[in-house]
Amino acid sequence: MENTKHLLISIALSLIIFTIGTIGYMLIEGWDLVDSIYMTIITITTVGFGEVHIMSKLGRVFTIGLVFSGVSFFLYVASSMVQFMVEGRIREIMGRRTLNKKIKHLKNHYIVCGYGRIGRVLCKHFKAYPSLQMVIIEKDESLIPQMESDGIIYICADSSEEESLIKAGIKNAKVLIAVLATDIDNVFLTLTARQLNPNILIVARACHKGAKSKLLAAGANRVESPYDIGAISMAQRVLRPSVTSFLDLVFAHNRKDIQIDEIPVAPSSSMVNIMLKDSGIRQRFNLIIIAIKKPNGDMQFNPSFETVIKSGDTVIAMGKGDNLIEFEKVLRPRDQKEGS
Repeated sequence: MENTKHLLISIALSLIIFTIGTIGYMLIEGWDLVDSIYMTIITITTVGFGEVHIMSKLGRVFTIGLVFSGVSFFLYVASSMVQFMVEGRIREIMGRRTLNKKIKHLKNHYIVCGYGRIGRVLCKHFKAYPSLQMVIIEKDESLIPQMESDGIIYICADSSEEESLIKAGIKNAKVLIAVLATDIDNVFLTLTARQLNPNILIVARACHKGAKSKLLAAGANRVESPYDIGAISMAQRVLRPSVTSFLDLVFAHNRKDIQIDEIPVAPSSSMVNIMLKDSGIRQRFNLIIIAIKKPNGDMQFNPSFETVIKSGDTVIAMGKGDNLIEFEKVLRPRDQKEGS
């Protein structure tokens, strides 16, 4: 940014000197505009073609001053332009190398393919969770400034190509989200991703009804249609306005006073094989346990106080954001989080 400002100032000063030289020859020597411009240019650039017309002593003194000031500024601007281009390229290469190094060390991260309207909103919500690491794959180079401004790790490439997915660390990734512009692209991406990592969770976007079955057949674990979700949300806002208002508060990423989160129970947690009534969750963390999901997928809503917390369960709790973070530290000790 500083180099750009510096370059613009240098160019502006050079234009001022060029204007002064042209007007000076017109006033001192009485030359026309073309001769004055020509003489100014060959003087500043030190071409040395000779005088356009025989000059007066005052004109020659003016030319000497123009040579010293103009040539210095001309060389200065030229060096500034070279420095601007070289440093910009070096900064781009070093920045890209730093991003590639970060991606190489990622594990259990999220890969978001597509940084359009939906992809951008997804990333905005993901950034609310500092522990969640993600990589964006976007082939549209015009979106690079936006991604850099948002401070995210990205790869500018075609996400449907194996090389791009491997570069994004798909073999070590936990989740891949396909939100490309067309259903065909998302189907092809899902097929490629499933071949590269059979265990990765793939969530895909479907634009048309017929695409859902194709995406599931291609290997997607979940398929979501933004249009269907939007229609259902509108219907619920009409039928259950208070409920939807409450859910909006709960899922607002910028609120800390009330949130809902799901936390898996690690084998090393101190709460394994402890009943809810003996866990002290309510007293220690002031949280409400909404449900407990079992490893086989069964969901126990509003579990009784005699429900036993088991290793591999996923506890769905509601409360303040800070309390949920502290609760997660108990259910998922640090060594387990890093090793998972």
